[in-house]
Amino acid sequence: MTLLRDADLAAAFDHAARSYDTLVAANPGYHTHLRRSARRLGLADGGRGLRVLDLGCGTGASTAALTAVVPHARITAVDASAGMLQRATDKPWPRNVTFVHAPAERLTQAGIGGAYDAVFAAYLFRNVAQPDSVLTAVHDLLAPHGRLAVHEYTLSGRTVDRAVWTAVCRGLVLPVATALGDGQLYRHLWRSVVEFDTADAFAARVRAAGFDRVRVLPLPGWQTGITHTVIAQRATPDTRTGSR
Repeated sequence: MTLLRDADLAAAFDHAARSYDTLVAANPGYHTHLRRSARRLGLADGGRGLRVLDLGCGTGASTAALTAVVPHARITAVDASAGMLQRATDKPWPRNVTFVHAPAERLTQAGIGGAYDAVFAAYLFRNVAQPDSVLTAVHDLLAPHGRLAVHEYTLSGRTVDRAVWTAVCRGLVLPVATALGDGQLYRHLWRSVVEFDTADAFAARVRAAGFDRVRVLPLPGWQTGITHTVIAQRATPDTRTGSR
């Protein structure tokens, strides 16, 4: 199958929104891992006085992770799927959380402007058609020395990790999703991981977009070697790739 992109992917997520939280709740460590990645941003004082962008917030799981870790930050949560965003906004949130319906590729047009102190992107970059363009946009939205945490299914490159991911998808996720009428989306999600960058390749992509202090950090449990947090910081002008 061809990977879903843009409007087709947003529509598939719209349809899957009704059961998405139920499926991810069956994933051991899903919410714990999101909070761990949010903590890896290293934001002090509960985010007091800071602006944080939650890019690709879905039904709000990543937003909940941020509110747990940086409860005092002003959080802007963005997603391209109206259905997923509706599920998110139906939940109770503190007043410092704002939701915006927009694709990651068109943040400026949606009125999202810098400077943000941090950007958190969970399960986003393998689902956009032009990840380099989105990384550049994220870089430009960040304040000097602003931080990025990407929480993503990025395989280690080891054959065993690819095999585990495929076994979990084919043996558990796809049969359940197909029964719920969302097989097309979850087949896309399986393939999007297999065909996307390895963790190290994605880290190189982040560096090329003008970030420094890039680190790849593993996550525990069955997702070791499958899911990683990639941490980075906006480079200063004299260290950005290609600067003069």
